[in-house]
Amino acid sequence: MGTSLIGIIAIICAIYVIYDVWSNQKGMSDGNKLLWTILALFFSIITAILYLLMVKRR
Repeated sequence: MGTSLIGIIAIICAIYVIYDVWSNQKGMSDGNKLLWTILALFFSIITAILYLLMVKRR
């Protein structure tokens, strides 16, 4: 049960970061968008936390 819950949270975090980067970050370069997308796919929860702290706080 715990592992599947973490997996679901990881998928939600990855989807959130990818969606927000490509739809709401108009001033971000395509290279940075691609980097955030790759990071979200491999390190979803950590990437979501870093994204919220580094990009969304501006």
